[in-house]
Amino acid sequence: MWDVSAHVGQLVTILIMAVALGLDAFSLGIGIGMKGIRMRDVLRISTVTALFHIIMPLIGMYTGKYVSSLLGDITTYAAGGLLVLLGAHMILNAFREGDTKLVDHRSLLGVILFSLSVSVDSFSVGVSLGMFSSDLVLTVLAFGVCGGVMSVMGLLLGRRVSQNMGDYGEAVGGAILLAFGLLFIF
Repeated sequence: MWDVSAHVGQLVTILIMAVALGLDAFSLGIGIGMKGIRMRDVLRISTVTALFHIIMPLIGMYTGKYVSSLLGDITTYAAGGLLVLLGAHMILNAFREGDTKLVDHRSLLGVILFSLSVSVDSFSVGVSLGMFSSDLVLTVLAFGVCGGVMSVMGLLLGRRVSQNMGDYGEAVGGAILLAFGLLFIF
């Protein structure tokens, strides 16, 4: 017999986790959007973020079937370290003369680093879910959709705010990324 309440409970749990994981993409998207961003870049960054929000928990779920909770702290520290580096880089670039930048949020490396930093926690959640019997397709699609949509919302909000902040938008955005990175580490 099909237990409706168990499936509804699992759906609600997965959606809450997807929204919670998408909040990283939203809040960090604000920081990137404050640098000033074109719509084309918003769509590209959000699409890659959505893909990473699908791939990372999928890898995590398969890993969780074979490995216990050894990786939880390591992935959190890695995410925090990436964010601290990205945030510090943005702050330095805001006050640096000239146009030389090590990582541009519009470059392939910048998009991948951003997407990886907001999706790494999806991996550790996937590891946990892999230890239980969770609906694989529903989980990764919910994570991907929420990650992508919330990334678009954050980037657009940051873009809107940056229009009022001028040249200091990149420094403020970097400070936001740096703060979130430190929160992950500590």
